[in-house]
Amino acid sequence: MQTEGAWDKDGKGLSVYDVKEATATSSDWKVAIDEYHRYEEDFDLMKNAGMNCYRFQISWSRVIPTGDGEVNQAGLDYYIQFVEALLKRNLVPVVCLYHFDMPLALAKKENGFVSDYVRDAFVRFSKIVIKALASKVQYWIPFNEQNCTMFEEGFQNSGYLKGPKSVADQYKIATNSLIAYAEIADYVHTFDGLQVGGMVAYQEMYPNTPKPQDVMVTRKANEFINEDFLSFFATGKRSGEVIQFMKTNGLTDLVNQLEDKVHQLNHVKSDFLAFSYYYSLVIDATKIAPNVAPNYYMSQGKVLNPNLATSEYGWQIDAQGFRNCIAKMADRYRLPIFPVENGIGAQEVWDGEHEIQDDYRIQYHQEHIKAMKDAMQIDGADVIGYLGWGLIDIPSSTGNMEKRYGLVYVNRGNHDLRDLSRTPKKSYYWFKKMIAEEKELR
Repeated sequence: MQTEGAWDKDGKGLSVYDVKEATATSSDWKVAIDEYHRYEEDFDLMKNAGMNCYRFQISWSRVIPTGDGEVNQAGLDYYIQFVEALLKRNLVPVVCLYHFDMPLALAKKENGFVSDYVRDAFVRFSKIVIKALASKVQYWIPFNEQNCTMFEEGFQNSGYLKGPKSVADQYKIATNSLIAYAEIADYVHTFDGLQVGGMVAYQEMYPNTPKPQDVMVTRKANEFINEDFLSFFATGKRSGEVIQFMKTNGLTDLVNQLEDKVHQLNHVKSDFLAFSYYYSLVIDATKIAPNVAPNYYMSQGKVLNPNLATSEYGWQIDAQGFRNCIAKMADRYRLPIFPVENGIGAQEVWDGEHEIQDDYRIQYHQEHIKAMKDAMQIDGADVIGYLGWGLIDIPSSTGNMEKRYGLVYVNRGNHDLRDLSRTPKKSYYWFKKMIAEEKELR
């Protein structure tokens, strides 16, 4: 929904994003950056920069318009052509199967991933896509930032349109996503050479003080938000601490449901661990309400870190935290690590003539890539790639086109599509030079 546009073209069904209206500070989702019609141009920009990999999502409602019915062959054929265009340029495709755009019909009828029916429909959709692309795509990520199902964002990201937003519903959504992941991972491994990885939005957390209570709630928040899903991806088992919380709070049936499904499958463990990382945060235990679930410690206890610079959107810049994330995952789970989102958003205005001087973006990526190399060369982490967010400007997760992450400027605003032309920024040429130099060193 952030790239393709073409919301009603070639048989595509509606997703929950297609019906969201623009606001004063956001666009609607009908056009995005029109990559549906312009992907050849965008792939040429990737190739010219020296990139060799692209992660993208396949729209569930483009392939199956109602979410669970007949396949729209035109939609499936589009992605086959899309992947072939990548391979033609020696760009490795990494496919994400769900990036929050629940088919509207399933959201309205079944309330999204809180429903077992929707979970099973997603697995069926995933198997159709995997089978169609198995000969062309090696790397598969079933869910974008799957651990978001364990905190507040999980409701809006899962097609949950109505309900109390209770802890029980939160854990039901999370459990259904894990059952779907297990079934998809098992299916991926029926094809020779294919790999699957679970992805989290990794939230690096520091205690506000050395006080034991700050340290404890920070550790607990990390376990519930980061390590629980990573543990499942790597071992097929959730965190014991999370399981105990579920049993204590009347959710034992969800524990048993997931464990029963895993026992029925042959191979649910991941081949790599993927994650997004933008910033770190600090947690103050005194700000957390009594008896709140640990899933919400992060949102309630978050305070600013006085030792870090902060972007104009309030995200604190912490390259050392990026290194820590990589090293911790590599040490704990002994799997290859794949950072697939990392970047900085900023407001930028192009005058139509001069190159955008985004030195802050260059500095951000330079520091984070250096931190990643330290995690590899000093800490011993096995890192299989690095994907910034992003190559090209797209609407942010809230639909704000003016919050720009790209190395390439797209000429549109929130309410004015203009001509959607692509213009490389200073950071694009920095990346191109950096990649060329890396290749020379090899």
